[in-house]
Amino acid sequence: MAEDGYQALDLVSTQAFDLIILDMSMPGLSGWETAKKLKASAASSIPILALSAHAMSTDRKKALDAGCGDFDSKPVNLPRLLGKIEGLLGSGQQSST
Repeated sequence: MAEDGYQALDLVSTQAFDLIILDMSMPGLSGWETAKKLKASAASSIPILALSAHAMSTDRKKALDAGCGDFDSKPVNLPRLLGKIEGLLGSGQQSST
């Protein structure tokens, strides 16, 4: 687990991950900027699931535009979140929900 976007970038550069769940409201480097940097790095093939308290359709689009494969809003609905995780890990494609 990373405390901020900078630490997330450091972790991804030193460890292998199957999926990244990225809070979009992190201190330091925002989730939006962290996603962009991850997608421009050697970690670009790792699926990213954006997680945010902002549930507007524009926030979802912004996350997808930043390179996230899917978006989920808080409060977390565990069955929905698990479905999105399975979708990203299983197919390697974006979820439509």
